[in-house]
Amino acid sequence: MTRMLAEGDEIDGFRIGARLHVGGMAVLWEATHPDHGIPLLVKVPRLAEGEDPAAIVSFEMEQMILPRLAGPHVPRFLGAGGFDRQPYLAMERVPGASLLPLVESLPLPVERIAAIGARVADALEALHRQHVVHLDVKPSNILTRPTGEAVLVDFGLSRHAQLPDLMEEEFRLPYGTAPYMAPEQIMGVRSDPRSDLFALGAMLYFFTTGERPHGEPQRLSGLKRRIWRDPHPPRKLRPDCPEWLQEIILRCLEVLPERRHPTAAQLAFDLRHPDQVPLTARARKQKQDGWAKTIQRRFHPDHQPRFGRPQRTTEEAGGAAPIVAVAVDLGGADAPLDAALRDTVGHILATVPGARLACLNVLRQNRIALDTTLDESGQNKHVQRLVELKHWAAPLGLPEGRVTYHVLEATSPAAAILDYARQNGVDHIVMGARAQSLRRRVLGSVSAEVASEAPCSVTVVRARGAAAVAEAAEAVQDA
Repeated sequence: MTRMLAEGDEIDGFRIGARLHVGGMAVLWEATHPDHGIPLLVKVPRLAEGEDPAAIVSFEMEQMILPRLAGPHVPRFLGAGGFDRQPYLAMERVPGASLLPLVESLPLPVERIAAIGARVADALEALHRQHVVHLDVKPSNILTRPTGEAVLVDFGLSRHAQLPDLMEEEFRLPYGTAPYMAPEQIMGVRSDPRSDLFALGAMLYFFTTGERPHGEPQRLSGLKRRIWRDPHPPRKLRPDCPEWLQEIILRCLEVLPERRHPTAAQLAFDLRHPDQVPLTARARKQKQDGWAKTIQRRFHPDHQPRFGRPQRTTEEAGGAAPIVAVAVDLGGADAPLDAALRDTVGHILATVPGARLACLNVLRQNRIALDTTLDESGQNKHVQRLVELKHWAAPLGLPEGRVTYHVLEATSPAAAILDYARQNGVDHIVMGARAQSLRRRVLGSVSAEVASEAPCSVTVVRARGAAAVAEAAEAVQDA
């Protein structure tokens, strides 16, 4: 059972010290461990009443990604705990300050801006080579080691090309920090490393001018404005900004990723060699684009940028790698059906060794009344369902990476399952059919609704006494 941590607590040998920071999705604590003679941090997700479910999913993502990272540009991973007991991440406490205090002394000297930008670009290059896009590059997430290297922290919103992207699979709205989000990220594309170059460009613009290139919008409509409205050129706000720096910054802030630097390494090179930066019209720009051009980009279909969400391909997946989704009704009220469901899933996965299993459960929400995130005992409902899903799937013996767990919060279970299947290219849905009841006869069954509208094949499993029957529903449609 998860609980609130307090100074003096011990988890797997990690002794909890003072609380250092309370963020939007997690809390950071000082820590020590007898096997590690370096300063440590322990990070735990926020699970109190009213917290965003994204805090749980982003913590799962960081637990998957951080152990796979290495090098001086990331904190060293030292341990982790699951939601079934006490979720935490233990890591090296980097002995250096973040870039956030610099915000108090903007604008910065040009030479310092270039030096900072080059070090951050080095860190991004190292991260991208490890198949990770950070997607939340900002001053508070960048530390500096005493030896000079920039260190990227907080991988809760990141995407690893070789891991399932739980944030993308479960949430339709974009997550990130508004001033630094790339246009394609706002439109739901989370796989392009050049999104991090846009964020770095927004930070360099801020350090150069003292202003955000696109303000600090709070609504999705305001975020989308950067797609069709360009920022003021830095030289308009700061006349002593050299042309080469404006060229670099505005190239980073291009709406289309293909118009930015191809890699972080090339951006770092430009920042270290200003005399070799090819100058274009961007370098000499003195004002924003006129309203005629802006309105054309905003409303004319031939001039609106398009950001295609990349589709899964067999080449990217390393062969045929379908997604099999199983909808699990938790609670243990129908043990024969649970067993039949697991058997069916096991048979399907055995025939397709490369398939990934997505275990789904719907946490039903009220249509009118307010929902609570904690149960009567004070435990987070979302976390409890997540733990129960993992227990349900444990007998299948699937390795990490081949199974993911998703608690979908929705008013309609069928609609939530269908939406997940459509958005994530699910190839096959497996679900159980409950015994006949008055409610089922009057309102219809979830399995029937899913089977009739699913964009893929559906197997409905029924338990009849000790025997089970799997029925393949006729719900196959062309992708």
